[in-house]
Amino acid sequence: MAYSLANATTHPLQCPKHFILVHGACHGAWCWYKLKPLLESAGHKVTAIDMAASGIDERRIEEVLTFDDYNAPLINFMKSIPTGQKVVLVGHSLGGLNIAFAADQFPEKIFTIVFLTALMPDFRHKPTYVLEKFFERTPADALLDTKFEPYGPPNKNLNSIVFGPNILAKKLYHLCLPEDLALASLMVRPCPQFTGELADGSNYLSKEGYGNVPRVYILCKEDKVIPIDFQYWMIENVGGVKEVRMMDGMDHMIMIFGPRDLSLHLLDIAAEYD
Repeated sequence: MAYSLANATTHPLQCPKHFILVHGACHGAWCWYKLKPLLESAGHKVTAIDMAASGIDERRIEEVLTFDDYNAPLINFMKSIPTGQKVVLVGHSLGGLNIAFAADQFPEKIFTIVFLTALMPDFRHKPTYVLEKFFERTPADALLDTKFEPYGPPNKNLNSIVFGPNILAKKLYHLCLPEDLALASLMVRPCPQFTGELADGSNYLSKEGYGNVPRVYILCKEDKVIPIDFQYWMIENVGGVKEVRMMDGMDHMIMIFGPRDLSLHLLDIAAEYD
């Protein structure tokens, strides 16, 4: 079932939830700065996490040689959550892969995982299958001045991605305020791709872990990075998504362009999954 903002209801705060917010490629915890106080003002706890070598994390990308290295801040945080406590995991864009792996390892600690216009892997294919399909459907010139560059030891065959000023302005932040684009231009950092490493069959996600956690997908209709038709394809590909919520008139950086509307959806979702 698809939801619009009109479907969102106002729930009285019965039990405060803990939201874990996971950013996408080249970004950091800073990108949640408008959403975080809105959720907190509603009585919830919010933790925004920097992945390794992202945001203000002090590691350099040369120190991040595996996906496990990159995802370690999230996994270590999940380990620190006491037994019997649960969180709501929200992943944006590439962060969908991060939350899927966290859910696979800690299904008992999660109320639900929310894919916010995010990559959503399945169980039948390697985790990067959706990323590979995305690049297959995306012409190279559509990526504008995005840079793909090798890094790390030559024998590792590692590559990074970083967004240039044109793609930031025209496809990620095209509806956002100029000052938000300026902030992003100062803060984005190269992000590892890991397509080769995650092609290993040993990294497949499981139905017993990831598959046992309720999944919700939030579509952003004006997204120029992950087009709406590809978002729908991922939902159909994985199957078993509990809810699909549509946000009209929202671009890829929904947490910056439409934080109040997004907060209403997240509060609604948090109230539904106990």
